[in-house]
Amino acid sequence: MDEYQSLSHTAWDCKYHVVWIPKYRRKTLYEELRKHLGQIFRELAMQRESKIVEGHLLVDHVHMLISIPPKYSVAQVVGFIKGKSAIHIARSFLGQRKNFTGHNFWARGYFVSTVGKDEKMIREYIKKQETEDRRLDQLHKFK
Repeated sequence: MDEYQSLSHTAWDCKYHVVWIPKYRRKTLYEELRKHLGQIFRELAMQRESKIVEGHLLVDHVHMLISIPPKYSVAQVVGFIKGKSAIHIARSFLGQRKNFTGHNFWARGYFVSTVGKDEKMIREYIKKQETEDRRLDQLHKFK
């Protein structure tokens, strides 16, 4: 554990590997949308005093290594990021009006795993995920 973060009475290092998908695993995270989502996720995480340490957007899922303070649950932060980003996508890219809730973009669940001492391995996994997905897609084309 290289560095601990702190709140007023707490020192902590809580990192999680989180993965989620668009609804129906549609391949919707591309080009224009992909350029903006990373920044949107970072800003939303900061609103919950969290930090995205590593992240990667693939066409059909999102991987991130996120540091969340112990005063928030993982469900609170991930739910907030997914919900607010869906609203932003609906307003900015799908032309929806003010009161649209964004409930049709992300699938309901997500995968989460605590990181602990495997942080370096998880960072490498996230970085190499796009290359691995392309390789697997090529293998499936020949079946």
